Amino acid sequence: MLRIRRDREIYEVDGGWFHARWHFSFDHYRDPENDGFGAMRVFNDDRLVPGAAWPLHPHKDVEGLTYVVEGTFRHEDSLGNDGVLPAGSVQRMTLGSGAYHSEQNASATEPMRFIQIWILPDTPDLPPSVEQRVFTREDRTNRLLQVVGPEGGEVVKVHQDARLYVARLEPGVEATHALAEGRGAYVYLIEGRATFDGEPVSTGDAAKVTDQPSLRIRAEEPSELVLVDVPLRFRPVGIWAGRI
Repeated sequence: MLRIRRDREIYEVDGGWFHARWHFSFDHYRDPENDGFGAMRVFNDDRLVPGAAWPLHPHKDVEGLTYVVEGTFRHEDSLGNDGVLPAGSVQRMTLGSGAYHSEQNASATEPMRFIQIWILPDTPDLPPSVEQRVFTREDRTNRLLQVVGPEGGEVVKVHQDARLYVARLEPGVEATHALAEGRGAYVYLIEGRATFDGEPVSTGDAAKVTDQPSLRIRAEEPSELVLVDVPLRFRPVGIWAGRI
């Protein structure tokens, strides 16, 4: 089943120094029909004005995934980590037993855009940690490039049976993603015009994909996208146990 979510249907918030699209319930926004997707709890498309920073804030029992879309992302946390990541980078912060972190625009002159995803972990109270990696535009051109997964190694490791893919597809190029039984995909067209299983989509549209063996994506013009593959049935742990 393919359920398209149009750009206009996704919650929008403007805080002056930041602008965000919250795809699922987050902060003050509550949407019972979009309160997460399988093991994914949050999917936010965030933009920060030059020099802006989210103050340090705490989380627990979350695998926080960040994909830098444009600009320069700076990370700071209570573990003493501090680093700057260019567009195309991916970061995972395990906020298991609890930690503070901050997302910042490292540029004083250019805007910054990043997608932040919360994956619920398979183990409670994991030691907080950070892993990050830079992937190039060429790496993701005309393919679905896996950048996060439980296996680690050549991809950033996440503590859940979840995977993150990114792609830049040129016009006419097709990519197919296979889905195992009991799994779903959430796919977001960051920019461009394409089709998902023949259904037209454009910049800002997204789709939930369930109960089918694969998803076929075809670019109609240069297109950037993100795809999250997650188990739809799982046992929440830690602070999430009993909440979902």
